[in-house]
This record gives sequence, structure tokens and C-alpha cells, in this order.
Amino acid sequence: MSLDITKYPVLAQADTPDELRQLPQGVLPKLADELRSYLLQSVGISSGHFASGLGTVELTVALHYVYNTPFDRLIWDVGHQAYPHKILTGRRDKMPTIRQKGGIHPFPWREESEYDTFSVGHSGTSVSAALAMAVAAEKEQAGRKVVAVIGDGAMTGGMVFEAMNHAGDLHNDMLVVLNDNEMSISENVGALNNHLAQLMSGRLYTTIRENSKKVLKGMPVIKEMAKRTEEHLKGMVVPGTMFEELGFNYIGPIDGHDVDALVETLRNMRNLSGPQILHIMTKKGRGYEPAEKDPIGWHAVPKFDPSTFAKPATKPANPTFSQVFGRWLCDMAQKDDKVLGITPAMREGSGMVEFSQRFPKQYFDAAIAEQHAVTLAAGFACEGYKPVLAIYSTFLQRGYDQLIHDVALQKLPVIFAIDRGGIVGPDGPTHQGAFDLSYMRAIPNMVIMAPSDENECRQMLYTGYCYNEGPTAIRYPRGSATGEPQVETMTAYEIGKGLIKREGKKIAILNFGTTLASASQAAEALDATLADMRFVKPLDVELVKQLAASHDLLVTVEENAIMGGAGSGVLELLQQLKLPMPVLNIGLPDEFIKHGECGEILAELQLDGPGIEAQIRAYLAD
Repeated sequence: MSLDITKYPVLAQADTPDELRQLPQGVLPKLADELRSYLLQSVGISSGHFASGLGTVELTVALHYVYNTPFDRLIWDVGHQAYPHKILTGRRDKMPTIRQKGGIHPFPWREESEYDTFSVGHSGTSVSAALAMAVAAEKEQAGRKVVAVIGDGAMTGGMVFEAMNHAGDLHNDMLVVLNDNEMSISENVGALNNHLAQLMSGRLYTTIRENSKKVLKGMPVIKEMAKRTEEHLKGMVVPGTMFEELGFNYIGPIDGHDVDALVETLRNMRNLSGPQILHIMTKKGRGYEPAEKDPIGWHAVPKFDPSTFAKPATKPANPTFSQVFGRWLCDMAQKDDKVLGITPAMREGSGMVEFSQRFPKQYFDAAIAEQHAVTLAAGFACEGYKPVLAIYSTFLQRGYDQLIHDVALQKLPVIFAIDRGGIVGPDGPTHQGAFDLSYMRAIPNMVIMAPSDENECRQMLYTGYCYNEGPTAIRYPRGSATGEPQVETMTAYEIGKGLIKREGKKIAILNFGTTLASASQAAEALDATLADMRFVKPLDVELVKQLAASHDLLVTVEENAIMGGAGSGVLELLQQLKLPMPVLNIGLPDEFIKHGECGEILAELQLDGPGIEAQIRAYLAD
């Protein structure tokens, strides 16, 4: 999208941070307005993350204006905030391609730009990375500065506080900007607080503060009294005591939409020694009324016309797997008050809105703290409850030790409803659910199920509810289900049993999960037997033996990494049974899958119907 200079006269002069820093400070508010307008237009064309970026426009302008990026390191935490950063770092004209196959990445990505100093998709990583870069900067002695921007609730993650505790101990020069967008700017965040922040970050205040610490170091009684006095005084104007205890000098809160105040405060803080934290208050969706009123609904959006103030009307579709899960959870909670629903801050994405409203005493949002969420579920299971943890495939990776140590080792009946299994599309490699079958298969006591449609998903969730011998995992993909009519009556499946969907000759396709429709197309074209395996662990031993005895080739199909996945389990079983025979494993290759539409990616990886058929024919031709 070429830039209309008449519409964006200032933004046209700031294609890179070097150009931005040549502008007079007086035009920065105008630049911020144009940047916000351009963001609206470009996301309307491309689709993508929306509300968070609108809230970081002024901050992004100020950071690149004050800091000498990319020499100075700027590390973003939740990458949803970084669209304005991409626009100002030479990628402005490519914004309409964001999240699309062959287009720019949805998050900061090191391979894409020297300004993206750390690749990120998940939250809570910025402070750790920034601390390492700050230590490296001190070793280099080249005057490099380091800034981490954290927000979108990421401060609830334990890793952030681990990193801050370490940073406070090492005492390297670094700045953490806390982008607080959970509430609108209140009366005490305005001119007075901006002025106070500038005073607190100024040379006179910091000199007095540091020299006082040195003087009081040898006077413990007076030091303690002074410390308490400072805490009481600070408590009246700023919520900074906790950060001070971690070894950070706290400044703020200030208005994160006042670009001049941000520039002046950042200038003061740039040369302060030791770890600093700047607390800014912003509003998600700033400048676009629908997103301001509903930042969750406008977190990520399809293509839309910004002038209509409405998302495009969508045709009625099949329910999503997340909605199928949410409905099942409500049905079970209605019958059993021991059923508890847990989410690590993904209520909307996991389909738990209705459940949280209808059963608030059975609903627990653990915030962005996946490790805590898993062990919380384990504790509930110890007390005789039925915890159901709804969690994305890539987020469960962050609670892997807890899954092993706190749940599986103790054989606790925790139900893991694993959303976003397989290809998720535009969010790219940080969010593709490529590894869950592999990393869960290695854990003893786990039962792993992969439904092929929404009815199987519902029945498998109920199977997990009825199973009390250990943890169960039900793994399903993002997006709309297949349209299969749901059976209201819930029946627990026999553990480890699959079924034949089609009888054929010579070739047997063993399908795991929602690739069943594509596998069925290939089976019809090849006159192959098709089995819906349902269980990844334990495998249906008798069914595998039967298919091996009556066919010349077994083909496993899954939307998971081939290495260590369900197909690997079939190979391991055949080896145990001493049944040597040809096996073709079809799944995700040994690489991180890039972003693009799900259909495009599956076709490219030959995981659609024609692709599965082609892979089988190629194997037979060798």
C-alpha cells in the first residue's frame, strides 16, 4: 500500500527511525495521529491484531525518537503491540501483507528486520532477554541502551518477576516500560503526574537519591527509617514500592498517549544507572471508538472498512471446536458442581465466556501463568474436584514440567482441553500447535485423544470426565468444526479403541484427528481402508495388528510433527509386536511452519486430500 503523502505528510518523512529522529519534536503529536490513521487503514486491508497496537502509537514514536535504534536494543513483549513499530522501521508499505503467506510476520521477528532484536509471540520473555542484552552492553562498553516494553497482562507471568529479581541483583542499566492498558487513565494520571515523573527521572532527584543511599549505607537504623518514610510518601502518589523492592527505580504512572511527556521522561531516564521501570497508562483501541469500547472483541480482526465502525457481516458457520468445548463444559457444570473450569487468561479464545458467567464459583482465570494453571488443576484434583484446564497447544508447552511432575506423576485426573492443535495459520510459528502429541506421548500415565469432528470432541471430553486413573488430553484445532450433527447423549469411549470408517484393499490409512476428511478423500481415490484411531495413547493394539495383517502398507496421518507423533507411536508398536512392514508417516515436517491461511499451508505441506493421495502414490512409486 503506497503512502498518500497528502494524507500522511509527516509519516511520509518517517519511514525509518533515522528519519524520525530528524523531525522536530513539535510535529510528533501530528505524526502519532497519522500513524494511528495508517494503522487503521492497513489492518482494515490485511486483517490482524488491532486494539493493542492502537494503544502503543505514542509510546512507539517516543521510544524510536529518544533511543538510537537499532544500535540501542528495543525488545517487545507481547508482539501484538508492535504493529506501529513495524510501520516506523521500514516496513510501512508491506503492512497490508502482514500475517499472509509470503508477507511480513505478525510479531517482531529477527529474520525480518534488524530493528526486531528478539523474536516473540508469547508473553513474559522481554525482561529476561533485555537483561542479557544489558549485561552484554556493559561488557562491550559502547554506550548501548536496552529497553523492554511489557504489557497486555504479561506482568502476571512468574518468569517476568524471576527476571526482574535477577536484574535488581545484577544492577545493569536497563529500562522496562510497563504498558498498563487494563484501565482508562484516571484523574491522577495527567499533567501533575507527568510533571512528577519528569522530576523523579531528572538528574537532581536521582543524584540526591543515589548519594543518600551511599551515606545511609553505614547507618542501618536511619536507613530503615528513611526507607519507610520514602515508601509512605511514594504510596501516596505512585504504586512503585513492589518494583523498588525488586531493585528497580520506579517512575510513573504517566499518560502513555502524551507523546511530549513520554519523550521528556524517556530522555531523562536514558542515562540513569541501574534497572529502571517506567509505568505508563494507555488505552487499548485508542482512537477507534469500537475498539476502545470492546478491546477484547477488537483484539484481532478480519478485513474491514474502518469508516463503517463495524466488522463485516459473516455468514453463519459451523460452531468452532472452542464453542463445542464451552457448551460441553456448561452442560457438565450444570450436572456436577465438582467440575471446575480453568484458563490461563484465554476465556474468550477458549470458548469459556458463557461458563464464566453462568458458573462464576466454578470458573478460575489463572492469568498469563500457564505453570500455575497446571499445578492449580493438580491441587483441585487432589481434593476430589474435576478440574478442566482449557489451554492452547503452544501455551501448554510452558507448563510442561508441571504436566509431568505435578499431574502425571501423581496420576491425577486432570482434563486438558487442548485448543489450537495443529496449524493455526496467520499467527505463524510461535502459535502453530505442532508438537503437543509428541511432547505428551512421552509422559507416562497420559491418555491422549484426537477427535475427528465435534461430536467425537464432545464424547471424548466426557470420556475424560469419566476417567479417574490419571490425566486425559483432548486435542482439537482452531476454527470451525466439520458440521457433524452433535449427539446430545454423552457416552464414554472405551479407552484406546478406534474404528474402521472404510474398508479397502492393500493400503490402510490410520488417521488421528481432524485430518479425517482429507484422509477420506485419499482413501476413496486409492480404494484404501480408513481407520479413525481416536486415541493417540494408548493405541488400539488389536486394530493395528489387524490392519498390519491384512494390508501391504500402513499410512499414518496427523496434523502434528512427524517426529515423536502418533505415527511414531505406530512404528514403535509394530516394532514391539515384531511386525515388520512398510509404514508411511504423513504429518508436519521437521521445521517451524510459517504464517499463512490454514488451507494454503495444509496444501503446501500436502496435508489436504490431494496432497495425502500424492504422498502415498509417490511412496508406492519409489
